[in-house]
Amino acid sequence: MIQGIQRIDICNIPVDVLTMKQTVEIIDEAISKKSSILHGAINAAKLVNAQKNNFLKTSLLNCDIINADGKAIVWASKLLKRPLPERVTGIDLMDALVKLATGKKYKIFFFGAKENVVQNVVEKYSNEYGNDIIAGYRNGYYDKKDEGEIAKEIANSHADILFVAITSPRKEIFLNEYKKIINVPFIMGVGGSFDVVAGIVKRAPKWMQDAGLEWLFRVIQEPRRMWKRYLITNSMFIYMILKEIIFEI
Repeated sequence: MIQGIQRIDICNIPVDVLTMKQTVEIIDEAISKKSSILHGAINAAKLVNAQKNNFLKTSLLNCDIINADGKAIVWASKLLKRPLPERVTGIDLMDALVKLATGKKYKIFFFGAKENVVQNVVEKYSNEYGNDIIAGYRNGYYDKKDEGEIAKEIANSHADILFVAITSPRKEIFLNEYKKIINVPFIMGVGGSFDVVAGIVKRAPKWMQDAGLEWLFRVIQEPRRMWKRYLITNSMFIYMILKEIIFEI
């Protein structure tokens, strides 16, 4: 946790009271000072899963910044009378940091997803912002024995920002083991953001984002894979929040 940032708890999971602007400013200051920041984000599904997955919970507790990535988290914070100012989504924060890197001459390493996807991400950002922001890239498919070399590759790139598009818990295991070797000022897991930037997956329309219905858009896109996951996690999330509200009355 960074000193001076207000942090609240929702169902025993911490979330920082930060806007997008404040988050970017904190990251910018840390990079300029060559400090070390590990970013985390929480949404309804992750909040539910962290209750029964101690490794996931510990990985969140070890993060220096934890943003509210889901609209439901912001709603819950208001119902619990410890309101968060706004949602800070991973993909929007990633885009903001790419723009920041352009002006501040920061370099970014992109790690994860399939080879064609990460290549498309790098090509898109290079075309839009120039090659100078690219420290390097590497797909997220590798053997355990290759992890040490990958960490050294990232370190040798002298990146200021590392975006990691690898699924949990592989991402957390890798970062916990190699964070010191990687030695990048700012590290952030970006989930499926590479797929969105590369045009492989469509993002929900703005009105659905504002209404907290991105989960529904994902179900519509991939009904067989997503409907059960969201039915269970959303129901559990509502139950947990109601339970916490009743407990605090």
